[in-house]
Amino acid sequence: MSLLPFRKKPQTGGTPPTDPRIGRFIEGFSIEVMPRTAEKVEDFKAILPAGTRVYIAHIEGTPIEDMVATARRLAGDGFQVMPHFPARIIRDRAMLADWIARYRGEAGVSQALLLGGGVARPQGDYDNSMQLLESGLFADFSRLHVAGHPEGNRDIDPAGGRANVDAALRWKQAFSDSTDAEMAIVTQFAFAAGPIIDWADSLRAAGITLPIHIGIAGPAKLQTMIKFAMACGVGPSMKVLQKRAKDVTKLLLPFEPTEVLTDLAAHAATDPDFNVTHVHFFPLGGIRTCADWAATHGAAPAVAQA
Repeated sequence: MSLLPFRKKPQTGGTPPTDPRIGRFIEGFSIEVMPRTAEKVEDFKAILPAGTRVYIAHIEGTPIEDMVATARRLAGDGFQVMPHFPARIIRDRAMLADWIARYRGEAGVSQALLLGGGVARPQGDYDNSMQLLESGLFADFSRLHVAGHPEGNRDIDPAGGRANVDAALRWKQAFSDSTDAEMAIVTQFAFAAGPIIDWADSLRAAGITLPIHIGIAGPAKLQTMIKFAMACGVGPSMKVLQKRAKDVTKLLLPFEPTEVLTDLAAHAATDPDFNVTHVHFFPLGGIRTCADWAATHGAAPAVAQA
């Protein structure tokens, strides 16, 4: 008498396999830090891939000495350093020239993100990044990035819409055509691929060919994500977080960018002209947490520096 040939049940649980397209899409990602968050990281080389571009956000009230010290530390570790130059907190041409001289002389910086800055009223002569570009003081920089807003920006277009934002990007495209510096658009973060793809396609149709480095929020608690999204004026894709918040079973789980990146990576795999070329992470839940998530999903690990 033989036993009936029952089959074993398939194994369940554990970590589901990641989409290899995500790894390809996020390869060469950049990440953003602030001096106060950078201080909490003992060794960046232990958590970030070699040569990662690290943006240093300049929040109003941060001393330039702290910014330069952070830039010097990261450059010494072999990273590509890109500090923010927020136009509205720069008093005048003398201050701008001083900042540039410090970054260049003390940290060897040759890359910069130029943006308006998140303050309501200019504190000096500058109101927008176009004025910084026109200053001529960045002539020796090898790479200059400017800000993009896939879901609009009410600081620039108070009534909504994208008229002023798009006009500024057309101006920056024309500037890029006249300079030797490599230029790109780095964007505010969003939570859904649809608005990002539509926006990127609209720029391409308008003849704006600057590469797009899309902003993506790294893993964080849902409450943290909602707080930053509201503060940064995230638009329609905010509905993704609102829908998640209605599911009480997920309130305590970290919100991860898996879905939006899966959709973007899938689109990139089918559209060879897709102008989103890089991913820029905002590590809202911590720098190490974000870097670990990227490595788990296929980005080059930090051990590549060995």
